[in-house]
Amino acid sequence: MSTGRWRARSADGTEITGYLCPNGPRVVRHAALVEDRDGTPHEVTRPVVALCVCDLSQRAPWCDSTHRSIPRRN
Repeated sequence: MSTGRWRARSADGTEITGYLCPNGPRVVRHAALVEDRDGTPHEVTRPVVALCVCDLSQRAPWCDSTHRSIPRRN
């Protein structure tokens, strides 16, 4: 799934969507590669990764918990 921010793929090239955590990142399992919005590939070395959806992470495309500092709307 492409959110405009990143695209995750398994080792065989299948696109992976993962799931969105409430008020948090998108968690993806079994990805081998994540491409950022510029198409730059980032190798995945863990079985589970958290991808930024707030666009404020200093480690994009990886979540660094910056979303916690964003005021929530009720």
